[in-house]
Amino acid sequence: MDDNRFESVPLTPLPLPSPAVRRKGWLFAKSRPWLNALLFVLTIGSTFIVGLGWSASYRFAETIAANPAFEPGRAEFRDPRVLALALLYAVVLLAILTAHEMGHYLTCRRYGIEASLPFFIPAPTLVGTMGAFIRIKSPITRKRQLFDIGAAGPLAGFALALPVLAVGLALSKTVPALPREGTIFFGDPLLLKVLAGILGKGARPGTDLILHPVAFAGWVGALVTALNLFPIGQLDGGHIAHALFGTRARTLGRLFLAAFLVMGVFLWVGWLVWAGLILIIGVKHPRTWDDDTPIGMKRTVLAVLIAVIFILSFIPDPVQGYNAFDLIKLL
Repeated sequence: MDDNRFESVPLTPLPLPSPAVRRKGWLFAKSRPWLNALLFVLTIGSTFIVGLGWSASYRFAETIAANPAFEPGRAEFRDPRVLALALLYAVVLLAILTAHEMGHYLTCRRYGIEASLPFFIPAPTLVGTMGAFIRIKSPITRKRQLFDIGAAGPLAGFALALPVLAVGLALSKTVPALPREGTIFFGDPLLLKVLAGILGKGARPGTDLILHPVAFAGWVGALVTALNLFPIGQLDGGHIAHALFGTRARTLGRLFLAAFLVMGVFLWVGWLVWAGLILIIGVKHPRTWDDDTPIGMKRTVLAVLIAVIFILSFIPDPVQGYNAFDLIKLL
């Protein structure tokens, strides 16, 4: 499905969802449920607004294919079906992000570790949000607790993103090739390619696959899962890697950080931004009291499953045509 495309509206680069890490600063220092609620409502609004573009592109894809000069306007954005699809996109995407963060939060509660409710980040990005995070307020001192907290978020988010992507693909449609001008090309995770093959939704030569807004929400969910599973610092994958390998995980983290630089130059410049954010967050992981204690066979097997989920969800070039060389050509 390397040739699969769908029409989009040119907005800002893809979001970089925040991992569940310890946060400092006055804004998040105390429990403020009103702030969590406000940010959640604002994120629904921002994802709905961005979802209007995806929904109009899906709703009027045949018209755009038949008439390249056609551009959805105010009347099209007010179409009840477009409004309903945009709201559906916002609800489904927020459900995936909520599942991810509540996986962390509830596991913290299970172990008596103090953690905040999820903070959502509204933003005028390509998907309408910069993701969400929880603030872990007390130290995690045991490796098995660290593993469980790190794994719970990606597992919960992926468990919802998988059926969402499958249902969304079933609702997606193939149309004659859309105009190339102004179209954003998206990379496909292996998961999407597998599901598209099963459902018979692959784009044939001369055609484009138009993702249903629900499918796009699932695509974002897969991307969020992969971004958080990189085994670096205090990302979810960093928690898991430290639980598995102790301080040796730092070497693995450095290798992946170097890979970001290579991918940023040759595949997608956003990897350079992601690497910079990770450097700000920190690439080191605090030690636990039992760093030399094995986590057990059950969690080791689960770690293998999580590695498979990462492979299925990873997208080397989330937005195609935006590597360092491509941007230099635009200057």
